[in-house]
Amino acid sequence: MTKHHANQLSAIDHIVVLMLENRSFDHMLGFLYADSNNVSPAGQPFEGLTGKESNPGASGTDTVFKIAAGQAHTYYQPGADPGEGYAATNAQLFGNATAPTPPTATNQGFVDNYAATLAEESKRKGGVLPGTVAADIMGMYTPQTLPVLSALARGFAVCDHWFCSVPTETLPNRAFVNAGTSQGHMDDKTKAFTVPSIYGALGEHGVSWAIYGYNAEPLTRLDFADLTNAPDGQFGQFADFQAAAANGTLASYSFLEPSWGSSGNSQHPNYDVALGEQLIHDVYYALRHGPAWNRTLLLVTYDEHGGCYDHVPPPTNAVPPDAAPGEFGFDFKRFGPRVPTVVISPWIPAGTVFRSSGATPFDHTSILSTIERRWGVPALTARDAAAPDIADVLSLSTPRTDDPLAGEVVPASKGINPAAGRPSHLQKVCAALAAQLPVRDTQGRRVPHTLPQLHTDADYDRYIGQRVAEWKASRNAPAP
Repeated sequence: MTKHHANQLSAIDHIVVLMLENRSFDHMLGFLYADSNNVSPAGQPFEGLTGKESNPGASGTDTVFKIAAGQAHTYYQPGADPGEGYAATNAQLFGNATAPTPPTATNQGFVDNYAATLAEESKRKGGVLPGTVAADIMGMYTPQTLPVLSALARGFAVCDHWFCSVPTETLPNRAFVNAGTSQGHMDDKTKAFTVPSIYGALGEHGVSWAIYGYNAEPLTRLDFADLTNAPDGQFGQFADFQAAAANGTLASYSFLEPSWGSSGNSQHPNYDVALGEQLIHDVYYALRHGPAWNRTLLLVTYDEHGGCYDHVPPPTNAVPPDAAPGEFGFDFKRFGPRVPTVVISPWIPAGTVFRSSGATPFDHTSILSTIERRWGVPALTARDAAAPDIADVLSLSTPRTDDPLAGEVVPASKGINPAAGRPSHLQKVCAALAAQLPVRDTQGRRVPHTLPQLHTDADYDRYIGQRVAEWKASRNAPAP
């Protein structure tokens, strides 16, 4: 566990988490301190890239490279969606879809797995950036191409040993950040969970919370039974978050989602990364310009690595959350790959590289353990009970007034979105969950409903919005 000394966690009244999609640490922040030999201004070592890291490919060795700035395709890299499920992650880490015993990762399978993924993607119509090759998975963003994320990482704290909770795709990892377990599930086929969430636990202890979608009802609401039935006032969209920040009415814990569509700001490969830079900027300034800035802790992270290259093997000392048997024989004793995580507060010294001081690294359940410590809420599972919290990052005795993001220009992409109009995976998840919502008639009887055929991302957005509105209207209608 993290050793606790003087920190300012008690000064924090608002914890805000923005969780984006499917990017690895090296891919987004590996070159953050390349100009200082991977040592921060505070003199702390940083587990970044040297530029010599490589993977074997079909025609030899493919080495990491910096994604060029100013190109039409700069913010659509990698040019196709990499493999991201359990088997694909195993292939990236071990070179085989089945993990060996012991599970000693070499992280040498990213190019080969991306080649296989590209071959599959090319059979489908559209969605791949023309000219994309397997070696492109070794392309990395830089502070020049990601000025917002990088300035915040340099200006506050970057966690260079933060791992996603499980070596697989989105929904199990989002279940860990929201409930400390995926109930044994290891892929996105399971879309909803029956365990208590952190929100239910906070509510039981009189601690306020809110979940915000970007321009739609948050997916998270549909994922957990104790959220679906919560009052509508606990949920909102990004404009509602901005208003709460400006008005000084933020909840104690706020969880933010991006927009899930292919034209949205989630940063899911191969959508427009620049739109995510704008979202991070807007979240930061909503808080910074609000009256509660000196009492706020903002954490920006990503649910999983999404098949993007990272050179650090994930640790194998994870604590299984519960007794649920893992799908595919997984034992929940190893973490997933590193993901970018930046911690922002005026109580944090600039140039901080922040890691757990104990044997257990940070993972998504460190968010839960920090919330639990701040407000005296019991752990949900054995995983968050064992997770180190991040309180010690708040090490200054007085809050800073400088703005590390001042003068930075949010980037804009020049190219054409290769996935434009295509429904995203999470839009399909949202639609499937929305179709199951119990819409009732005026007599209180559930109206039979089947998910209709939908084709474009606009079709999905329209359907989800209409279905959720019908459900809200029926659940809030007076009893017959």
